[in-house]
Amino acid sequence: MTTKRLALPVAVTGVLLLAAVPAYAGTGDDFGGDQAHVSGDASPDGALSATAGAVVFDRSHNGSGAKAGPVTAASDWTPPACYYAPKYSPAQLKAYLEPIWAAESTGYEWDAKQRAYYKDGDYPEFNKEKTGKGYWWASYVTPGREGEPGALDCDKPIFWVDKGDPPPAGIPQAITPEMLARLAYAEVRVPSTKVRLAPGDASKVNLPTWAWLEAGDFAPVSVTASVPLLGIRATTTATAHSLALEPGTPDARTLPGSGVCPLAGGRIGEPFARGKADRTPPCGVTYLRSSGDATFPLRATLTWKINWTGTGVAAPQPLPDGSFGAEQDVTVREIQSVNR
Repeated sequence: MTTKRLALPVAVTGVLLLAAVPAYAGTGDDFGGDQAHVSGDASPDGALSATAGAVVFDRSHNGSGAKAGPVTAASDWTPPACYYAPKYSPAQLKAYLEPIWAAESTGYEWDAKQRAYYKDGDYPEFNKEKTGKGYWWASYVTPGREGEPGALDCDKPIFWVDKGDPPPAGIPQAITPEMLARLAYAEVRVPSTKVRLAPGDASKVNLPTWAWLEAGDFAPVSVTASVPLLGIRATTTATAHSLALEPGTPDARTLPGSGVCPLAGGRIGEPFARGKADRTPPCGVTYLRSSGDATFPLRATLTWKINWTGTGVAAPQPLPDGSFGAEQDVTVREIQSVNR
């Protein structure tokens, strides 16, 4: 593997170059989906056409709808704010660096060291002789994470990697199937957590309100991230595990007492039906006072188990659990009785 690096930083912010071309490792499939980050073709000499990034996301199996949203990791874990991936062909790196040197905006000494490394020394003419046999790798900032401190962690200079070789050791942010899985985690969107309630119009004081979700309300979702140029991919899948209820008032009891309703029999909770009025629901809330002229904000939060599979990884690998919740207004009325 050829992976030489210059121990001086190279500015790469705002340069958006790459293409979806037949891969040099793995399958090289273009997985479709949202290709906002990769498009274009390679020329016969292996040069890359200009595009907006390295990673393609297929979101066709993601949650949808106006109320869908991202999960929050159960710990302080976060997906990566930056990563390294192929960014330039030899011709593209030349087109990027030479105008910077010509402008003399970075200083003679810095420019001279850059020329000695990328043009005149270790890599003559930006490694032109290896056009089509490898790529210059550089950093990318994950969209939406630009202002975070972690976005500055990928500060290594541009480096060369031959086709078929893994990224160099000692760079934890280098793109790999696991890194793709972590990037896909940030793209996962799960459906709304609005629960079905009975009674549906208004709950009654001291009588249980049944709450449930049908299987279709929380079907598994997934996002696939890939780098077609490298022929690597990873699919991150979220599967609902349990539902937590918060009544929105201390004057209430959850059912069960923990407030956590597990997945059972393909659903969470149980629908109310005739003949169940004397039963205690497996999932629900008993309000102890009226909401008056207002409502109580019932919050329902789903916990999702998240794992990934990908290139070279067949068995699901765990990622941190995620949660997603929302509030819905519940009206609670006193039971009216008629005295005769």
